[in-house]
Amino acid sequence: MFTLVIGGAASGKSEYAEELILASPLRPRIYIATMEPFGAEGQARIARHRELRRGKGFQTVERYTGIAGLKLPAGGAVLLECLGNLAANELYSPAGAGTAEGAASAVADGVDALLAQCGELVAVGNEVCSGGRDYAGDTERYLRTLAEIHRCLARRADRVCEVVCGIPVWHKGA
Repeated sequence: MFTLVIGGAASGKSEYAEELILASPLRPRIYIATMEPFGAEGQARIARHRELRRGKGFQTVERYTGIAGLKLPAGGAVLLECLGNLAANELYSPAGAGTAEGAASAVADGVDALLAQCGELVAVGNEVCSGGRDYAGDTERYLRTLAEIHRCLARRADRVCEVVCGIPVWHKGA
C-alpha cells in the first residue's frame, strides 16, 4: 500500500502520516528522515522531530539523496519524510542528481525501490505551489520539480490525501 500525504506548512500532514503508520500492524516501523542538518535552526528542527517520534517504535534512517540505494527490512511500514527536502537535496546537494529531471527521476526510482521492500509506504509532500506564481530562477525550478514529483507519485499511489488545517481530505482511495 502506498499513500501520498500532502499539505501546506503546519497543516498537520506529518502528524497525520505518522498516525497512518502507527495504525499499521506491519513491523518494523521505519522513518526515513531526509532533512540535512544545516545550521542551528535545522538542527533544532531535527531534534524536535526526534523528540516527537520518541517511544513510537520507529527506527530512524537518515538519507538525504539516493533513496533507491536504501536496503530496508522486508515487509515493514515506512514513513518517508519529506519529499520537499528530498527534492531540494537531489537538486542542490553535491551528492544529488543536480538537474530537475534527474531529481524527479531519483525520487520516483527511490519510491519504487522502497515499495519493493516494504509492506506499506507513506510519503509526505509539501504543498508549496499555491502561494504565488512569480518566482525566479532556482525557486521556480524547485517548485516545478516538486510539483512533477507529486504528480508522478500521485499516479502511482494507492491513496492520496491532502491535509488542510489538520483535516484529511482524500483525493484518491480512502
